[in-house]
Amino acid sequence: MPVFSRFLRYFMAVAQHGSIRKASDELHIAASAIDRQVLQGEKILGTQLFERLPSGLRLTTAGELLLTSCRRWSRDLNALQTQLDNLKGLRQGATDILIPDALTKGFLPTLLGKLRQTHPGIMVSVHVRKSHDMGELLVKGHADFALMFNPGHMRELTVRTHKEIPLGFVCLPSHEIATLAEARFSLAAEYPMIIPAPPLALWRPIGVLEAETGVKVATVAKADNIQMIKSMVLEGAGVGILSYLDAYDEVQKGQLAFTPIVNRKLPPLTLALCVDRSRQLSTAARFIITEIENFFAEQF
Repeated sequence: MPVFSRFLRYFMAVAQHGSIRKASDELHIAASAIDRQVLQGEKILGTQLFERLPSGLRLTTAGELLLTSCRRWSRDLNALQTQLDNLKGLRQGATDILIPDALTKGFLPTLLGKLRQTHPGIMVSVHVRKSHDMGELLVKGHADFALMFNPGHMRELTVRTHKEIPLGFVCLPSHEIATLAEARFSLAAEYPMIIPAPPLALWRPIGVLEAETGVKVATVAKADNIQMIKSMVLEGAGVGILSYLDAYDEVQKGQLAFTPIVNRKLPPLTLALCVDRSRQLSTAARFIITEIENFFAEQF
């Protein structure tokens, strides 16, 4: 929000983190400069905004009142920007998107690249965050919408569209598993497997499948990085277990094959497009959302 004063930007960051140092890290501004602005603001307002504690900074009652006003001003500013964008139509505009790390490759960069060619006046800002943080960030106005896995229930959010992403075997196109339309989990005991490790969320459904079926996975390697698993599969080290979304890019290019695992007790991985139900979306944001919804309908 560049039209906001430096003081308000710095104040909101310090209030969010309870620390000048953490606010400095987020804003890439010297901590001393942030501290000066906060002190100057307190002097002008004639009241203390933070309690200085050994553990950090805590808002005073006056600080809480100011923070509430700042958030309201921020929402009003976003609404004004939306109205201005709508006046411009799709010639210009901007939108902010929250995504998990798993979407930094594959369909989303490809889709945004195509939109850049057809609608060069739209600027898209992509912010990579953890799915469990996105709901709160949306409500606080940090983005127009989010693509998140297995979203929890928040009354402030609306799920515009969602897709269940299958879990499956990822292998070279020449592998015999690649000839199957679908496969049982028991194949994981018959071939050398490269599987996800914590903190990747995919290790949980694999553990559930092992417990439910009694199948012992023939694990030859584990990795806590999706790209590393795919790289090992590409080198012929074994068969990977990933979601279709993880391997989408390589499957589309013919480098890897994906065979979904069929098991009625397999917990689904859901990718959802979520918005703050109270937020007025710009023409640009609505356009990008529609394009993603169309992609979901056509490709998944």
